Amino acid sequence: MRTAKNDRQEMLIKLIKENEISTQDDLTALMKANGFNITQATCSRDIKDLGIIKVTMPNNGTKYAVPEKTGNVAPGRLLAVFTNSLISCKNAVNLVVIKTLPGMAQAAASALDSLHLQQIIGSIAGDDTVFAACGSEEEASALVEIINDMMNREGIVS
Repeated sequence: MRTAKNDRQEMLIKLIKENEISTQDDLTALMKANGFNITQATCSRDIKDLGIIKVTMPNNGTKYAVPEKTGNVAPGRLLAVFTNSLISCKNAVNLVVIKTLPGMAQAAASALDSLHLQQIIGSIAGDDTVFAACGSEEEASALVEIINDMMNREGIVS
């Protein structure tokens, strides 16, 4: 059964895929222009529910992006697994070192891989640490910014 929420979230995903949107205000305005009378708070909840992330563009600006689904797991759930297991994130040259709760690095790495972020060449996980290899120092810095944004959105202090 289709609901207004389904239609709204489908439009939100479509707009993010087709446009470079960097703020919730811009996204809310686009939604209104497409016939959806929503508030910024509703937009924010939809972003969280759908697991929408902010990515850094080559010009160092940011935009919203829709992670690809992996199997039957919703992107929002993957994002929750990832962000709820993080302790800190720092870059070392072209590597990003992500510290997690004990025993959570493998789950965090799997969730991170499923986001298909263009900055990541590959990742490896131990018990409480994930190493993500990037192509350059700039890409590693951008990845740290993306991950820290996810942590800050979930209220995690690094």
